[in-house]
Amino acid sequence: MSDALKKVFELIEENDCEFVDVRFTDTKGKWQHVTFPIHQLSEDSFEEGFAFDGSSVEGWCDIHNSDMALIPDPESARIDPFFEA
Repeated sequence: MSDALKKVFELIEENDCEFVDVRFTDTKGKWQHVTFPIHQLSEDSFEEGFAFDGSSVEGWCDIHNSDMALIPDPESARIDPFFEA
């Protein structure tokens, strides 16, 4: 496990995190996000990603090509100070 991944899991444990919120911007620069229960986050998540429906993001793809994966970057992991869980 890389140092960055170790830091992510230490951060989760230290802060008793319940959810992981994977955030990104669409092609127009609008914030998008998908939230998952923390038990779905594993070391494999940083290789395989999280499945999501890309057709729900404006301008990305049609429903027939919408199966996509969000692959989190462990270097960008942060605790959002504005959320309770």
